[in-house]
Amino acid sequence: MDAIATPFVQGQLRGENLSFVVESSCADTGRPIQIEIDSELDYRVLQEEADLRIFVPLIDADRLDDPSIIDAF
Repeated sequence: MDAIATPFVQGQLRGENLSFVVESSCADTGRPIQIEIDSELDYRVLQEEADLRIFVPLIDADRLDDPSIIDAF
């Protein structure tokens, strides 16, 4: 989670557009996947042929009893 927050926060504080690349692999095929995310939280998949599904789970932060969002999963 820190990897996503850091460029976003740094970019906002500096007034600069910063970005980073997440390197992973497909759970089904094992092919490498790279996702570039910038400080505006815009993203793009660097492999043109990838048919990537990205989701953000919804968590009710007001009712969160876990120590962190990660623990809620």
